[in-house]
Amino acid sequence: MRPLTEAETRAVFEKLARYIGENIQLLVDRPDGTYCFRLHRDRVYYLSEKLLKVAASVPRDGLVSLGTCFGKFTKTQKFRLSVTALDFLAPYAKYKVWVKPGSEQSFLYGNHVLKSGLGRITENTAQYQGVVVYSMADVPLGFGVAAKSTQECRKVDPMAIVVFHQADVGEYVRSEDTLT
Repeated sequence: MRPLTEAETRAVFEKLARYIGENIQLLVDRPDGTYCFRLHRDRVYYLSEKLLKVAASVPRDGLVSLGTCFGKFTKTQKFRLSVTALDFLAPYAKYKVWVKPGSEQSFLYGNHVLKSGLGRITENTAQYQGVVVYSMADVPLGFGVAAKSTQECRKVDPMAIVVFHQADVGEYVRSEDTLT
């Protein structure tokens, strides 16, 4: 477990900025204490400094997980955000997409969101902008990337993809062996 290098920090913050914008500051300086990001076995963990001090007494080989896993670095050193970060991204999301009840299950199975399943979308969402996907009951289901801007979504045919799937809460069941 070590602090992130400058390049790793930049990669993590750029990815987070696609979804929550300048609200990254609210993740680090919280009212209940200061939180930080740490790297352990190519995975980035989000934890409080109190927990970090306690974990310092555990040997590195014996440490399996620490805090909340936000994502991992691939072999090409690109940062991939994990579904476990959804609970922290959802309250600060700048751009949101709501899916109809009939399309929730399709999204939770790992499919993209089609125009026919789109309930609502935040105004002024740009193309290729990171979005958090919600059910119509405001329950966060996952996140993705907008395939079309808000203006294009109004004119596109019903079978066109409007949100590319990135991660969803169905991964807890589909990939329970690999999630930490």
